[in-house]
Amino acid sequence: MPRPISATIHIASLRHNLDMVIQSLNNATAPSGVKRPHIWAVMKANAYGHDIENAVRAFSAAEGMAMLDLKEAIRCRAAGWTGPIMLLEGFFQPEDLDVLAEFGLTTVIHCHEQLKMLEQWKGGVALNAMVKLNSGMNRLGFSVDDYPAAFERAQRLQKAGKLGTVGRMTHFARADDNIDATLEQIRCFDRITDGLPGPVSVCNSAATLSPDLGAYMPSGPDHWVRPGICLYGSSPFADISADDFGLQPGMTLAAELISVRGVKQGEGIGYGHTYIAEQAMRVGVVACGYADGYPRHAGTGTPITVNGVRTRLLGRVSMDMLAVDLTPVPAAGVGSQAVLFGQGGPSVDEVAAAAGTLGYELICAVAPRVPRIIQD
Repeated sequence: MPRPISATIHIASLRHNLDMVIQSLNNATAPSGVKRPHIWAVMKANAYGHDIENAVRAFSAAEGMAMLDLKEAIRCRAAGWTGPIMLLEGFFQPEDLDVLAEFGLTTVIHCHEQLKMLEQWKGGVALNAMVKLNSGMNRLGFSVDDYPAAFERAQRLQKAGKLGTVGRMTHFARADDNIDATLEQIRCFDRITDGLPGPVSVCNSAATLSPDLGAYMPSGPDHWVRPGICLYGSSPFADISADDFGLQPGMTLAAELISVRGVKQGEGIGYGHTYIAEQAMRVGVVACGYADGYPRHAGTGTPITVNGVRTRLLGRVSMDMLAVDLTPVPAAGVGSQAVLFGQGGPSVDEVAAAAGTLGYELICAVAPRVPRIIQD
């Protein structure tokens, strides 16, 4: 028999989350009478651990899909997606360009080296492109001083038939926690790209879901947003929950108890005895550990449910197991189900907060050895 652990991917919930984003965008644009922006459904890191093929099924109502990995883009095509696909880091080697052309992929252009590779490419098929501005993230993108010349080079490539549409994009550093910093980036983007043609894409999950930013965003049929983590049921904000946005968990990590034992007052539990029993108690051992992707740095008190009852992690997470307090669940025994995060358990954001990390990391980290169950 296989080890009793699984990650269930909820296709209907993923689809629901995209619907919530569409509804939010419709509500934001309705007062002005403009059409909502198009959506790039971001599917990087194997669709945040949910598998590309599942995301293609769930996000078919999006106008486009975006990711980093060329192989994942090809998997999208193999799964039947015929719409736009954007590579968020663009291409890395000259030989990649022929693959982009073969599969009809849109590329981000963020550095001079990519422009040079395009200029030296023999061409044959015009690639759509988004030229990225570094408006303050200081990660990828042309500097404020270099952007106009970079965009002009892209336009020359367009005239040469190597590029099709040429658009403008940037990325926000603090859309989740600082509106003033984000507005400064918007002003920078508007100032540097004013008058330039083509599609525009500036909004990540946090900006897409921020009504306070709506009035400052580009509008019109060539505006694209890039929701990512929110599509998978996690909130991009520390102080606003996924429930507040009407989002549903796209993944549930669950395992069974494989041992139950009594622990006396004063006895330690797990490696290092980082938890000492304050009284006699029943402790369950769950078939899940850090080799399954559960965070090793999660400590005592991290929420978990057993048989639908909320309880807590005890002590240090082992490679393949972790211990839970069964005091609130006296009927629990070997075979009882524990939900580490997801539907029927704590949210991935709650577990992440207790472990000092982000929901992004947890859903991306679920290990390949954990069997996936696909639930429509």
